[in-house]
Amino acid sequence: MDAPGARNRAHQRSEPSSSPLGSVIVLDGKMIGGERNQTQELPDATAHAGMMAIRRACEETGEMELRGATLYSTLQPCGMCTMAAIWSKVRRVVYGAGRQDVHAMYFEAKHIDTLDFITDAYRDDIEIVGGCLRNECAALYSPPDADLSEEQQANL
Repeated sequence: MDAPGARNRAHQRSEPSSSPLGSVIVLDGKMIGGERNQTQELPDATAHAGMMAIRRACEETGEMELRGATLYSTLQPCGMCTMAAIWSKVRRVVYGAGRQDVHAMYFEAKHIDTLDFITDAYRDDIEIVGGCLRNECAALYSPPDADLSEEQQANL
């Protein structure tokens, strides 16, 4: 068992797994939910920024569905966050950096493009916009060619 506070100290280190991935949900011009990744400090594997922002937005509205809302994220949503956007009926997803802009560790090990998944398998009324402030968002993460040890990598 970890010593008290060890987990918090470990999280404070500058590691890719604690990168500042953030998401907000906007409805009718008002931010109704916003969060950052909190997987390490909670600890909760589902505490991605997109998931947490959806939770906060649903709490704010008192509704399970976020029809008409836009989910903004610094990074292309992962499969779990994509499914949460689908199930919560978000109308639009806007993200900054995509798979090609950052190190592969930020995405599932097998290449499944969740954006193709949305268009091929689910809703045709959800709009996906990528590349919004791409360079600024990509600068928050390790670049595609970064030589990182396995210990430094978050999703491998």
